[in-house]
Amino acid sequence: MSTKPKVADAEKAIIEIKNLRKSFGTNTVLKGIQLDLYKGENLVVLGKSGSGKSVLIKLIAGLLKADSGNIRVFNEDVTRIDRKTLDRLRRKIGFLFQSAALYDSMSVRQNLEFPLRRIHKNLRDKEITAKVQEVLENVGLAAAINKMPAELSGGMRKRIGLARTIIVDPEIILYDEPTTGLDPVTSDEISALMLQIQEQYKTSSIIITHDLACARKVANRMVLLDDGQVYLEGPPELFDAATDPLIQAFFRLKPTTISAPTNAH
Repeated sequence: MSTKPKVADAEKAIIEIKNLRKSFGTNTVLKGIQLDLYKGENLVVLGKSGSGKSVLIKLIAGLLKADSGNIRVFNEDVTRIDRKTLDRLRRKIGFLFQSAALYDSMSVRQNLEFPLRRIHKNLRDKEITAKVQEVLENVGLAAAINKMPAELSGGMRKRIGLARTIIVDPEIILYDEPTTGLDPVTSDEISALMLQIQEQYKTSSIIITHDLACARKVANRMVLLDDGQVYLEGPPELFDAATDPLIQAFFRLKPTTISAPTNAH
């Protein structure tokens, strides 16, 4: 059974967010967010739909532009850097989207080779093949190397998405609902795989999720967003022990968003 790796350096913030604000028209989504991600930790961000969770990681990655505030990633302010610097910074950041975002016209092998060739342009074919085999073995799908995405179940697609995320050796991983649409058994396997990746690749991660079982399993620290602000921040045990009605309603009583088990591994 996987256990949570200890945070490598709880004093070293590799992402620092200060006074972050973002609106869409008259809808203010983030209202002065203050948040840090420390080296080696898994930080889970919780909140009801529309609370700004996905907007937050898109701002961190520079996919959206903040209205005001600062986002420092490895001491580079994402809100102020030029495109060339942002592109270089993004090479240190891996993404896992809800859909796994695989290219349907490419085999598993080609899906994994594509980002590797784009980022590490000097690798030889032999090195690329070895890296593809390594990450597939690490996610337990070495036999799927020549399959097409249409041949994969939902759980397998998530695993291949994870393999494609780690193949470029990111220092930070941003997970957007990594277990959405999966049955409970497969969700638990993906959560265990996330812990394995944290331990093996020494990653630091921000994990957006509605899946409270996943949150409890993978989080070193959790944050609950409410009304565009950080409502509570701390280890999972703090949330379990909370007597605040909002925390109890969300964290203890809210069901996890799990669909029927049609996408088993």
